[in-house]
Amino acid sequence: MVPFQKPLSIFFILVAVALLLGAYHFTAQQIIAVLVFLLVICGTLFYWQFRLAFAYGGIALLLATHLLDIRHVIEFAGLDIILFLVGMMILIGFMEEKHFFEYLIARVVDRIGKRPYLLMAVMICLAALTSALVGEVVSILFMLSAMFHLCRRYGINPIPFLLMLVFATNIGSSATAIGNPIGIMIAMRGHLTFVDFLRWAFPIALVLLILSIPVCFLWFGSSLREIEKNMREERTAVNEAGEMIHKKGDIRLCWILFIGTVLGLVFHASFEKLLGLEKNTLLLATALLAGSVVLFIERGDARSFFTRRVDWWTLAFFMALFASIGTLEYVGVTQRIAEGMAAVGRHDETLLLIVFSGTISLLTGFLDNVLAVAAFIPILHSLEDTGVYTYPFWWGMLFGGTLFGNLTVIGSTANIVAMGMLEQEFKKHIPFMEWFKPGLLISLLTLVLALFLLYCEIPLMPR
Repeated sequence: MVPFQKPLSIFFILVAVALLLGAYHFTAQQIIAVLVFLLVICGTLFYWQFRLAFAYGGIALLLATHLLDIRHVIEFAGLDIILFLVGMMILIGFMEEKHFFEYLIARVVDRIGKRPYLLMAVMICLAALTSALVGEVVSILFMLSAMFHLCRRYGINPIPFLLMLVFATNIGSSATAIGNPIGIMIAMRGHLTFVDFLRWAFPIALVLLILSIPVCFLWFGSSLREIEKNMREERTAVNEAGEMIHKKGDIRLCWILFIGTVLGLVFHASFEKLLGLEKNTLLLATALLAGSVVLFIERGDARSFFTRRVDWWTLAFFMALFASIGTLEYVGVTQRIAEGMAAVGRHDETLLLIVFSGTISLLTGFLDNVLAVAAFIPILHSLEDTGVYTYPFWWGMLFGGTLFGNLTVIGSTANIVAMGMLEQEFKKHIPFMEWFKPGLLISLLTLVLALFLLYCEIPLMPR
């Protein structure tokens, strides 16, 4: 019976949802669109390795049932988001292959020395900062590489330190538009600029990071005391920064590309206004230009590098997912859901903001933040059509989708990458509750504080 449990679970979920939608008088087209979307989601959750097959199969079903046509597949696929991610993947891949990030981390560790609380505070801040500037996945890759080296050196359990860095990475990813794939989605679909993120998201993310450090130190105090004890017993100093990097020209080139790209992302809105361009035109152009420069630098190896560094498997899945979600908007499902939410908060938009952000948070923790946010963007557009002032909701969506990524191992891509690194390096696995308990504490504290700070900022927001 065990092999049939997953298919039976999917079947009963689909039947239950179909009956529920029928009871609320959804049309046949709307019910079919929802069932196809759920089939893609359930297939992704239960058969992760076949997620692209389920996503493509879902698009095929939507086309065959006349719920989607080729023109709308292209329209809903989110090519602007995909192209932005391609450009950033090329740039970040180049910097990784030149060992730029390992070089920076080694320098920091060398300077701090054997002061574990200060060292961990700096590592947490660096995890958040690098997540905001180069993305959560890259951040967790090189931060954990450095942390695992320290854990092996001093013979300590890496799991508490992994969790602290993952929590900081997810918090930091909310600070800018490029920290997380959902930030890109929100920026593109909400017509928000990089400066908008610096104004409304970055200050809140900074407060949340400051809160998370003492919370983590209290929760994982025994591990910090253990590494402090082991550090005192060892007399040799850590000195590896100079061994990792031999080509100063590569590091200098990485600095130029990195600073140039960040400046382009920060000031894109000003140049768009100056040149009379549509919003976020230069946000996309900056990422593509960075990728173009890297490919010119790679020259003869450019094709191999491009194939190696761009994660087409994930990008293809995103495109199919976006297309299936776009169908929900196309047939009016998101409008019905938005009307229901608007009815709940018709006389209290603050309550509606809490319900909206809380729903995304729960879906993020037990599903995935990209899936949760992608599903709710059309609902937010529909809420706007009903007359709801939605500007704060974009930020509620951002914080719900990033902060509750700390709840479980599947809450964000960074978590999954971190777990894979732990299994590869130490042959260890984190039990569900060992992650869930501190994850729940951090997620709840940071989300409640984020929504409170967001509420305080609403009177200052543009209308």
